[in-house]
Amino acid sequence: MKFVAIVGTNSERSTNRKLLQFMQQHFASKATIEILEIKDLPAFDEPETDEIPESILRFSKKIEAADAVIIATPEYDHTIPAVLKSVLEWLSFSTRPLIDKPVMIVGCSLGALGTSRAQAHLRQILDAPELKARVMPGNEFFLGHSAQVFDENNELTNQAKLTELEECFLEFCDFVPLVEKLVKKNPEKTLARKKFSWELANKGGKN
Repeated sequence: MKFVAIVGTNSERSTNRKLLQFMQQHFASKATIEILEIKDLPAFDEPETDEIPESILRFSKKIEAADAVIIATPEYDHTIPAVLKSVLEWLSFSTRPLIDKPVMIVGCSLGALGTSRAQAHLRQILDAPELKARVMPGNEFFLGHSAQVFDENNELTNQAKLTELEECFLEFCDFVPLVEKLVKKNPEKTLARKKFSWELANKGGKN
């Protein structure tokens, strides 16, 4: 399987990036994971025309081509970073590549609580009509005190959290083909979701 993993921050020293790099190597026998950065993408500003920035289109195409998506988010003020929300707004405004795409959410925090609030908020966002990702239910992985749990080789040294991550990832690998099978049963529904319009919805129209 081919996954893309989104670093949900523009921080150069984020442990969320370290976590995805670790997952890329540790799970190489299970899936090919390409890490996508968002730090150089433009902030969302609804264009007056339908013209979408090339960098956003390239980013979107990588998601479209993948079997599934992993998103690693830190927690800022009980929610996700503005830069990640901006990217999601671009994706919902443009080609909507996350619709019916399997998504796994992970997160790192320097504090003790991990990213539970941010992950819960991200799940809400990904359920918006223009995103409608298939987020794996009952599966959460957050890593607290993340500055202390990676060694100089970027290996995750907390054995309990490593076991938890392995269990979550293997469940996600089982979840991906189930979603694919479900979506293939009704491809028209996915197409309809990609054409969703709030204007038509507010008028009671069909999409």
